[in-house]
Amino acid sequence: MHILYTFLFTLAVPFILLRLYWRSLKAPDYRRRWRERLGFYPASAPTAVLWFHAVSVGEVEAVAPLVHHFLDQPNQEKILLTTTTPTGSARVTALFKGCVEHVYLPYDLPRVVNRFITHFQPQIGVIVETEIWPNLYAGCGKANIPLAIINGRLSDSSVVGYGKIRSLVDRTLANVAVIATQSEPDSTRFKQIGASADQVQTVGNIKFDLTISATILLEGELLKEVTFANRFVFLAASTHHGEEEILLKIYQRIKKQHPNLLLVLVPRHPERFQAVTALSQKYKLNTIMRSSGQLCDQSTDVYVADTMGELRMIYAGADIAFVGGSLVPHGGQNALEAAAVGVPIMFGPYMMNFKEITRGLLAVEGACQCSNEADVEQQLCRLINDAEKRQQMVRQAKQFVTKNQGALALIITVITGLLSSKGQR
Repeated sequence: MHILYTFLFTLAVPFILLRLYWRSLKAPDYRRRWRERLGFYPASAPTAVLWFHAVSVGEVEAVAPLVHHFLDQPNQEKILLTTTTPTGSARVTALFKGCVEHVYLPYDLPRVVNRFITHFQPQIGVIVETEIWPNLYAGCGKANIPLAIINGRLSDSSVVGYGKIRSLVDRTLANVAVIATQSEPDSTRFKQIGASADQVQTVGNIKFDLTISATILLEGELLKEVTFANRFVFLAASTHHGEEEILLKIYQRIKKQHPNLLLVLVPRHPERFQAVTALSQKYKLNTIMRSSGQLCDQSTDVYVADTMGELRMIYAGADIAFVGGSLVPHGGQNALEAAAVGVPIMFGPYMMNFKEITRGLLAVEGACQCSNEADVEQQLCRLINDAEKRQQMVRQAKQFVTKNQGALALIITVITGLLSSKGQR
């Protein structure tokens, strides 16, 4: 099975590179630094690194407190942080400003993986959430590099998928020292796909252990007062194709009843910034892009935040936030940032990727879930008119976040233990 997997992946590489080129037509960063994906790096690079892998923006945000912890130690570790996407790469640059080494994760081929391991010589590898790569894990096993999967989560559908290649998954997971999961159901699912009981421990979701600085909150207040002209701000965050059109239609319908309402759109993918702006203008709405530097006034309808790394600040400047990826069958986006900042939360029916968070927020009435376009409109109007309800939602959501914190400390213990096993501490 392993040989067949490697053969098929080898055949797929030209098509993967072609897909990168195709995506680069809208987002040029996809065709840059492609040599890193094949395991070729500049001659000078740190070795004996503490290696973290975070796929994209959400995982980078989640692992940031963990990385900062090890950066702040007296015997500071040399840290390598790999990502898969250009947006994840950009977030690494913004958060760490050169304090960590960053490259793209190598493609899962034996020679490529060996070049990566030989070049950086990781002490240990820490994989965020669920990235199971047979050749990468096998290479780490041969090089005696302990691996930890942290913030691990698996859906029922993933269990079914991995079950079809059970022998390959068994051999792959055998190279993992620790699997620290978000919940008991996640632990059960990892065991179902081949992990042993000794490998798996439930520590909670590290995404709860986020901190919102006073600076972010102050910047949000200034954003609302100056840029948004103290309008009532309905923020649609991390939106995907198909959602903006729904929200623009809703805005058009309710603007007459709520003339002070401002719609702020933050598309999930930067290559869609221009398209979303054009769509808003197609609806004859007065639209401003953040990159233009213009300020809103009473005639502004839509503000498109076409910048990266500012979502927390924009949450802090909003009165109500809709979490995107949930009105279309994408699976939703993480609502915890909005909860921690302190803004009333709405989302659509498709929150499958964040089931536990969604269930918890709804249970404490810290968010409202809408079933369709009409329901979004109805719930939005209700919240606009009910300041007390908005305040209650904020309190409940913040309490929910605080109650579920603690995974960070447990994961630090796990990683420190793996480093000790390598004789580094």
